[in-house]
Amino acid sequence: MTWPALIDLELLVRSDQLGSVSAAARELGLTQPEASRRLTRLEASLDLHLLIRSHTGSRLTKSGELVAEWSHQLLDQAIQWRAGVAALHAETSPHLEVAASQTIAEYLAPLWLARFRRDHDGVAIRLEVHNSAQVVAMVLAGAVSLGFVETPTVPDGLDAAVVARDRLVVVVPPGHPWGRRHAVTLQDLAATPLVVRERGSGTRQTLELALMGFNRSEPELELPSNAAVLSAAASGAAPAVISALAARGAISEGRLHRVALEDNALERQLRAVWRRDAALPPAAQALLRLVTMES
Repeated sequence: MTWPALIDLELLVRSDQLGSVSAAARELGLTQPEASRRLTRLEASLDLHLLIRSHTGSRLTKSGELVAEWSHQLLDQAIQWRAGVAALHAETSPHLEVAASQTIAEYLAPLWLARFRRDHDGVAIRLEVHNSAQVVAMVLAGAVSLGFVETPTVPDGLDAAVVARDRLVVVVPPGHPWGRRHAVTLQDLAATPLVVRERGSGTRQTLELALMGFNRSEPELELPSNAAVLSAAASGAAPAVISALAARGAISEGRLHRVALEDNALERQLRAVWRRDAALPPAAQALLRLVTMES
C-alpha cells in the first residue's frame, strides 16, 4: 500500500465536512478535476471505496467515515510536526511563532502583527491558523510561544490575558421568519437545528456553554470555517451563530440579517495564552504587551 499524501486526507475530511468535493477543493485551493483525481488515487492506494458521489454532493461510505476519523488525528499531529520543524529552522535568527484561532487570525491578528513589525522589522514572524482547541494543543506542546484563542475557559498549565472582546450573533438570510421577530431566546436557539462551527472551535464552545441546561437539537450543519458558516446561512440552510467580527461584512452588505438575542449570554473574551512553565521569548513578550495595551 502506498502512503497517502496529507493533502489527500485533508481533502477527504473537508469533503465530508462541507458536503461536496467541489467545496472542499475551493477551500484547499485545488481545481475540481485535481481534487477528483486525488480522491480517486487515494481510494486506489487504500483499495477502499471512500465516497459516494451524486449530483447533489458527496457522502462518505462506512470505510470513508473511519478513514476520515483517523485522518483527523493524523492531521493534528502533522500540524505540530510542521510547527516543530519550522521552529528548528528559525532558531538561528530572531523569530516569533504564534498561533491564532480563525476569527482572531482573520480580523485582529493582521493589524497586531503589522504594528509589531513597525518596531521589530528584524524579527521573522510565523502565524499558524487553526481552531482554538488546536491552538491550545500547539501552545502546550511548545510548538508556538504564544497563542490567541476564543475559548470561554483556559486549560490548566496556561497563563492568559484578555486581548479583545467579541460576541456571537444570530444571523439569517433576508426573508427568514426570525427576521420579523423582536428577538429570539437561548431556548429558541437550543430548539432549532443551527449552522455552527466545528467542535474544538472557540465559537462552538461558547455556544454550547450558553445552551447548557436546555434540550438541544442536533446542528443542521457543522462547518470548519467562518466563511462556510456564512455561506450556508445566506443560502437558507438554517439560522447560524457566529462571531460578530466574522458576520460584520455579510450583514452590512445585506446578505444576512442579524437577529437580536434577549440576553448577553453570547458575549466572550478573546485571550492570549502561553505556557505557565516556560518563559516567553522577548519577541513574544513584546507582542503580548502591544495587544494587551490595545484591548
